[in-house]
Amino acid sequence: MNNIVNDDDFKYCMQDLERNYFGARYSYDELLKNEMVPFKFKTIITKYIKDDVDLDVTLESHFYHMTKETYDYRVYKQLRSRIRVSQYKDMNKPEKGFKEKVYTIESLVKIPVDEKEKMGIIVRELILSKLALFGFSV
Repeated sequence: MNNIVNDDDFKYCMQDLERNYFGARYSYDELLKNEMVPFKFKTIITKYIKDDVDLDVTLESHFYHMTKETYDYRVYKQLRSRIRVSQYKDMNKPEKGFKEKVYTIESLVKIPVDEKEKMGIIVRELILSKLALFGFSV
C-alpha cells in the first residue's frame, strides 16, 4: 500500500505517561497474543469487539471502514480513541506528498470511504488514553 516495504514497521505497542499507541497493521488476533498490550484492552477486544469484527481484521482496515452505527464504534468512542493517519498535503496535487494528522474516532468516522480515498488517508496508529482505559468498565 503506497510503497510501504515492510508491514512489521507498523506493528508496535508503545506507551508514555498518558497514552498507549498501537501500530495499525496489527490484527486483533496479533494484539491478543502480544504480551505488551494492556490486559484491559485485550479484555475489551475479547468481550466487546470480537463479536462484530473478525479477529483477522487489522486496525487499519477496521477504522478505515468503521461506521457510526456499529457497537465497536461506541466502544472506541468511550475509550476516547484517536487515530493517527497519513494523508495528502493537497488532495488536488498528491505528488506534493503526505502529512500526518490525528483524528478523533468521531471525526474519522464522519468521513465517507470514497472521501478517504480522495484524501489519500492511510491509517497508521491507534492512540488510547490510559485514563479512559482505566475508567472503562468491563
